[in-house]
Amino acid sequence: MALEETLNANEEGIENEDVEMSFLDHLEELRHRLIYAIVGVVIGSIAAWIFIDPLVEIVLLKPARDSGATLQNLRPFGQLFLYVQVAIVAGIIISLPNIFYHLWKFIAPALRKKERKYILSIVIFTTVCFLAGVAFAYFVMLPMALKFAAQFGSDQIKNEFAIDEYMSIIISVMLAAGCVFELPMVSFFLTKLGILTPNFMRKYRRHSIVIILFLSAILTPGADPVSQVILAVPLVLLYEISIFISKISVKKS
Repeated sequence: MALEETLNANEEGIENEDVEMSFLDHLEELRHRLIYAIVGVVIGSIAAWIFIDPLVEIVLLKPARDSGATLQNLRPFGQLFLYVQVAIVAGIIISLPNIFYHLWKFIAPALRKKERKYILSIVIFTTVCFLAGVAFAYFVMLPMALKFAAQFGSDQIKNEFAIDEYMSIIISVMLAAGCVFELPMVSFFLTKLGILTPNFMRKYRRHSIVIILFLSAILTPGADPVSQVILAVPLVLLYEISIFISKISVKKS
């Protein structure tokens, strides 16, 4: 009888996957997830290194060519360090699905059993949001910013950019835009935690739009209102999408 009860308890534990974990168990689980994520980044970086020349010359230097900016290397091993940096960042972007998957698997024990079924969908949606932000930065924000920087100033002063500074701007802007485009997922989580509600977001919609316009005016180079609107419109759309996702999350809860 005791043996039967033990077997039933084990089966229920396997079914529910709701076994209590100690603090050390959580740390061990976190360590494993980090190792899996780092291995994915290493593999992605190696794959990026194989195609490093077209990645740098065709993709990352294209905004500089289109804007007419002149680039120069000022350090003896500047291009080598640059290529390594690009390979690592590209490896991170390539391995995003793997990183998000293990992040969600680490969070999974805090979710209900029916919510765990959507981990794959959440991973895909999170990755798409980040890549959409990177694409928006590459095709919209960076061309405007570099064109302004290349043409600004006196005609007697030639604008020549250090390659490491150029790449730092390119990479940081794309990663920042990718993070900003994760706003819908952030609203989903905060709603699940009970910190955020769709009614709260609707109530302060006007305030949020004013803040978005203010940020667009600061982040957009120059005083061109068209560029500010181009940057503000996606942010407003993201805010509206976040309200919709928050509403769905509340209904499911």
